[in-house]
Amino acid sequence: MLEDRDGNALTTSSTIARDAYVEAVDLFLAAQSGVEAAFTEAIAADERFALAHVGLARVRQVMGQGAAARDAITTAQAVANGVSDREAGHLTALALLVNGKGPEAYLAIRKHLDDFPRDAMVAQPCTSVFGLIGFSGRPGREAEQLAFTTMLAPHYGDDWWFLAQHGFAQLEAGQIGPAEVTIERALQGHPRNAFAAHVRAHFYYEIGEAEAGYDYLAGWRRDYSDAAALHCHISWHMALWALEQELFEAMWQVVDDDMDLERSLSPPLNVLTDMASILYRAELAGVDVPPERWRAVSEYAARIFPEPGIAFADVHAALAHAMAGNGAALAKVIADATGPAGDMVRDAAEAFGAIAAGDWAAATGYLTKVMSDHARLGGSRAQRDLIEYAMLGVLLKQGLADEARRLLAIRRPLIAETSPVKGLS
Repeated sequence: MLEDRDGNALTTSSTIARDAYVEAVDLFLAAQSGVEAAFTEAIAADERFALAHVGLARVRQVMGQGAAARDAITTAQAVANGVSDREAGHLTALALLVNGKGPEAYLAIRKHLDDFPRDAMVAQPCTSVFGLIGFSGRPGREAEQLAFTTMLAPHYGDDWWFLAQHGFAQLEAGQIGPAEVTIERALQGHPRNAFAAHVRAHFYYEIGEAEAGYDYLAGWRRDYSDAAALHCHISWHMALWALEQELFEAMWQVVDDDMDLERSLSPPLNVLTDMASILYRAELAGVDVPPERWRAVSEYAARIFPEPGIAFADVHAALAHAMAGNGAALAKVIADATGPAGDMVRDAAEAFGAIAAGDWAAATGYLTKVMSDHARLGGSRAQRDLIEYAMLGVLLKQGLADEARRLLAIRRPLIAETSPVKGLS
């Protein structure tokens, strides 16, 4: 019987379908372009290859194409007669995920991995900061993320995909030294794994090496396709480091060339959050951000994420609405925020509304509550520095520069010297 790269048996007799599927999975796990085309090639070679349809559903889901993803998973279920127990479990778990049943999917994935730990496409949704653990809204989710990858470690050895995810979990849990070693092992196994390059960028960020990080990514991303999933987010890192080094022209060039709201081919979640984040952090650094930029982000958020439900998206949407003066859209986020982190979304949205109104004392109160455990909102430490730096900004507006410096030194000591917030130096 034919097998995938991890030695899992596949219910297809077509070597063309198998090879295209293996290529598609590797492209997906490395965040490279061409994933959908490779899954489609596998389906063309064997239209009853259920796991190829599942893979197609997952890539469409990641790219924000919900209806198309659900169509693909329905097809997978229709052609899944005679599949192995592993493939049946694979399909069951990922069908729950694609159909929006996150908690149920998480339980099914954990159960499936007890028997088939090297089913990487099933493990993948629980990894990284945007996964089922990262977006769970649960307290202690960084420790939970590391526990999850540590559990899988004996089964993966030097697998380049796993090492990148484990290194990220280590880094987010504060294990910077071990993370550096793990990330380098991942890059040795697959130098063009965009997830590994991205985690290395986070390593540079966490140790405050803006120039080294900027130079590394400038070289790595030179031939990285703008159709690849991480293109916008890797560009965000570049823009952020340009801002830290006061390379403002370079920052705006990256924003306009690689993060454009309407032209970007990256997942909409990244497009919204990265753009809102870089604009606000530019404002905190003293850069003039034209109002029309905020209006564009607010309009994008209202169109692409019309109903609150994803905490990380909702917080950035609220920021954009507040800065654009879109009071109705901001009020909707505050009123309708749902999910396990809905309370923190409401407080963050209220904080941004207060900031836009110049009510610094009210903003301080709301941000204090959010900062108690903003990991519940999802995203990486680097991304959640938006909250940390917003607090610094409101403290400075109240003339509390010494308190702002102390807060930064306590909460983000390794990057305190490179924090680009105007008034701290």
